[in-house]
Amino acid sequence: MSAPILHPTAENIAYAAATLSAGGLVAMPTETVYGLAANASDAAAVAKLYTAKGRPRFNPLIAHVADLEMACQQGQFRTDALALAETFWPGPLTLIVDTAPGITICDLARAGLDSVALRVPAHPVAQALLNAFGGPLVAPSANPSGQISPTTARHVATDIGDRIDLILDGGPCSAGIESTIIDARGEHPALLRPGSLDPAGIAAIWPGLTRPQDNPDAPQSPGQLLRHYAPIAELRLNAVHAEPGEAYLGFGPGTCDLNLSPTGDLSEAAANIFAMLRALDGEHTRIAVAPIPDTGLGEAINDRLTRAAKV
Repeated sequence: MSAPILHPTAENIAYAAATLSAGGLVAMPTETVYGLAANASDAAAVAKLYTAKGRPRFNPLIAHVADLEMACQQGQFRTDALALAETFWPGPLTLIVDTAPGITICDLARAGLDSVALRVPAHPVAQALLNAFGGPLVAPSANPSGQISPTTARHVATDIGDRIDLILDGGPCSAGIESTIIDARGEHPALLRPGSLDPAGIAAIWPGLTRPQDNPDAPQSPGQLLRHYAPIAELRLNAVHAEPGEAYLGFGPGTCDLNLSPTGDLSEAAANIFAMLRALDGEHTRIAVAPIPDTGLGEAINDRLTRAAKV
């Protein structure tokens, strides 16, 4: 039986918070994608979340918090990291920092690491739920691990509705691609995952971001597994046209089955990427994807497409 999809009324927000306090799993909207929330301090609830997603337990989770004050109770922020947080929170930025002495986020959620990934989401439903719950919530994407991320409540119900307790419907996600992740622990910040923030905005505050090579056997953050965000269909990237038997996912002017952005707008493409991959995946076994410029948000889109195409 699939979890109920509830409108985010005050009563339903309170019910969702009570469900989380009791160790349940609640899908919530964020501005990036829908997240599967669990009490970050409850190892049993986090274990249930890993099982629901089929997620490797060596893959750490992002903890969502209501504000910077709550974040500072869980992690230790350098001056530059605080500047990023104050500029981009609430918003699609995840910062990895050293754990605070009084951290309550459980070891299982952090994959046993002495660091923690923190984000303050901007979506009003996520904010309402975090405030009603009163503590950190881990909330990876509400889908089976490695598959296409959900950007609507219906996506969640289709993917894992029979494994969770309830779904809060906040409408389609506005950004449509996951948060940018920065390792902010040292003097030289590292971009671990490009996301829905424009890298130029980050560089203006903290220049010199490095991009270390991923280690899929010991990821430091979500989204570093080599195959991730993947449809069932085979993907062919940087395709200028479809070959026989392929659907064509376009970008910019031209004939295609679906178009990420007919005008070549990268923000529109980011918002559409997962929903359109899902739509084509349900009807086709092979999908050709048009070239996406590797600038601005294009870097994050290409990161997702590259991982989705890994075999």
